Amino acid sequence: MGIYIFRRTLYAIALLFVISLVVFVLFSALPFDPASLTCGKNCTTEVIEANRIRLGYDLPMWEQYVKFLQGIFIGRDYGHGVASFTCPAPALGYSFFRQECVTSLLITALPPTIWLAIGSVTLWVGTGILLGIWAARRRGGAPDHIINVLTVFATSMPTFLTGQMALTFLIGKFGWIPPPDYYEPYQNFPKFFSTMFLPWIVLALPGLAIYARLTRGFVLETGSEDFVRTARAKGLPEKTILWRHTLRPALSPLTTLAALDLAFMLGGAVVTEKIFSIPGLGRLTIQSVIQYDLPVIVGTTILAAAFIVVANLIVDILYSVIDPRVRLK
Repeated sequence: MGIYIFRRTLYAIALLFVISLVVFVLFSALPFDPASLTCGKNCTTEVIEANRIRLGYDLPMWEQYVKFLQGIFIGRDYGHGVASFTCPAPALGYSFFRQECVTSLLITALPPTIWLAIGSVTLWVGTGILLGIWAARRRGGAPDHIINVLTVFATSMPTFLTGQMALTFLIGKFGWIPPPDYYEPYQNFPKFFSTMFLPWIVLALPGLAIYARLTRGFVLETGSEDFVRTARAKGLPEKTILWRHTLRPALSPLTTLAALDLAFMLGGAVVTEKIFSIPGLGRLTIQSVIQYDLPVIVGTTILAAAFIVVANLIVDILYSVIDPRVRLK
């Protein structure tokens, strides 16, 4: 087991290295001078050249990448003399547009995205599984048909449409929910909950529908297995058969899948954060794209990729715990 985890961890580290290299090369190969984006339209040639030297854009690409990697582990110094400054490790660059280290910007934007992701994943996993179980237990009945229709509808509705409709009607026209005004949960939990509840629902709807359909299929498939029929033949109560025999093998793939979904959410729920003015990674990414703030775009891209890679590592470990045959492969 320990060897398997060590091997998978090495693979994850190697993959992160490759991702950082690809992202850095792609953004470095863009057909414009990044130093020219460090000041406004009235910026002079002398200032652009000074910024190019200060931020290391005058170095060869391979040397820029080496310094980028060094910054992740030991921090990075920019400039020389009085005008020099340092971004502590893990340094993902410096945003000249915002006059701040990229890591500091990411740390500030990360908590809202974490709360949005955790709330949405909890809502869609919990509700989706319960709806899937209910539909499977009422197979062919009215609840099954209603849930199937609703899941198809929820899956077909894009997040930007449901979010805009919720913002327009529930908040703007009817006033049933207060306007978005983000608070940290430890500052004012009631206002935090009232602000995040609607984004949680909007972001969770497509995933909730998918999990409901998957759970229904898994429960029906597992319910036809021999060990379930044997348990029923022994006269065990249906609740015991459902919770002890049917759900445990049926929910194993959903549990591991939830880790990947959480990673994608942490990567930035861009549309939802933009609609509801949540100051998270998604809104930071959109602003950076509009402002051509390349260091921030590179930082958010690498961070999102890191979440997904780490989640895959966790899923691999969970699979090895659930099914020992995975370790033999």
